[in-house]
Amino acid sequence: MSNIFKKTLLYDFYGELLTKHQKEIYELYHLNDFSLGEISEQLKISRQGVHDTLKRCEKQLENYENKLQLVDKFLINKQNVEKIYNYASEILDSFNEDKQSQDIVANRIVSIQETCNRILEDL
Repeated sequence: MSNIFKKTLLYDFYGELLTKHQKEIYELYHLNDFSLGEISEQLKISRQGVHDTLKRCEKQLENYENKLQLVDKFLINKQNVEKIYNYASEILDSFNEDKQSQDIVANRIVSIQETCNRILEDL
């Protein structure tokens, strides 16, 4: 997973747990693509203060994820839903082919049920 995507997900899941000041700096830097200097000018704080706040935010978001693992569970569930979609596509495709379609359908239905159960257990 790319670093940018991971930071975005962490913020989406845990951003509300940051202080208003932390959220403002984090959003300006990561979402609005401001530089440290631009943020320090806008908020009237030092560049070092901006840098320290960003590092503190990233560490906090990582700590939340380490404890709660909501992002990991989300990504696993996303993969499982993608599997269900692919299994369903294979089932539909198998009806266009008469060869072994019943075996394919039966195997894919079992796979869909197993994947659904994994999702339900995680929820």
